[in-house]
Amino acid sequence: MSAEQLHAILAMGAENPPPANGGPQDMRDWFEAMMAPTPTADGIAVVPVTINGLDCEILHPANLAPDRLVVYVHGGGWLFGSPRSHRVIASNLARASGCAVLSVQYRLAPENPAPAAHDDVFAAYEWALAQGYPDRTLALVGDSAGGNMALATAIRARDAGLPLPAALVLMSPALDLTGQGASHSEMADAPLVDRGLMGLFTALYLGDGDPASPAVTPFDADMTGLPPTLIHVGSWELLRSDSQTLAARMQAAGVAAELRLWDGMCHNHQLFAPFLDEGMESLDQAGVFLRAHLLQDARLGAQ
Repeated sequence: MSAEQLHAILAMGAENPPPANGGPQDMRDWFEAMMAPTPTADGIAVVPVTINGLDCEILHPANLAPDRLVVYVHGGGWLFGSPRSHRVIASNLARASGCAVLSVQYRLAPENPAPAAHDDVFAAYEWALAQGYPDRTLALVGDSAGGNMALATAIRARDAGLPLPAALVLMSPALDLTGQGASHSEMADAPLVDRGLMGLFTALYLGDGDPASPAVTPFDADMTGLPPTLIHVGSWELLRSDSQTLAARMQAAGVAAELRLWDGMCHNHQLFAPFLDEGMESLDQAGVFLRAHLLQDARLGAQ
């Protein structure tokens, strides 16, 4: 474990804290500036695309596998984040999977309360389906709040009778918005996302809404029929039990769900991939998983 790398990263982050008493746009500007210098994967072409008036982007690796698309949903607590701020994740997913990656932008809270972001992500998935990809050649990936919406989109597609993705990859998904899981107490002071910040994210997105509503979290949904799922979460994070509970529920429903608990890692450690060995290893493993399921399903569909 690269404990020294992680602690050095966290120490540097502590020198650039979020703006005190900053408004939503101040928080977004701070996060974008903090992530801007992070290197992205080499050899990735970035193509802007507008979906429902929102600025998304498609990332093409040099070793592009045709007719495959990964729909990636960034995190940021529904408050901040963009395809640009999370390009380190999207570009390395493209590199490791060999697939094009659609990095989705969605409307942010509090200006756009729930379920606006969920609706935008589902609309982006419908857009991807409409591009004519063959059956089972799409995958859904998300981290943190994006992991919530990636899973919610798969469930919504299933319930609507739409084609399902060939695979799901969820990184530190934010699912237990009631904060009842064990790690929400045991890891209340965890780095990056602690109990106070998670409460702020939830309040800004939900307002007075029900944090257990299926419109904002798929945590209590029926998992039956969902595709093979890879879940990555750190042992040192508030949302650890969200992933552990989800994996157990998926497995009980017959889903081929694999949970990887990253010892000593904090929330969304993939954002530090160029500087943190475990961050890059997580994305490499996600790429292998995506490649196997997308290519395998495409071959079966052609038979």
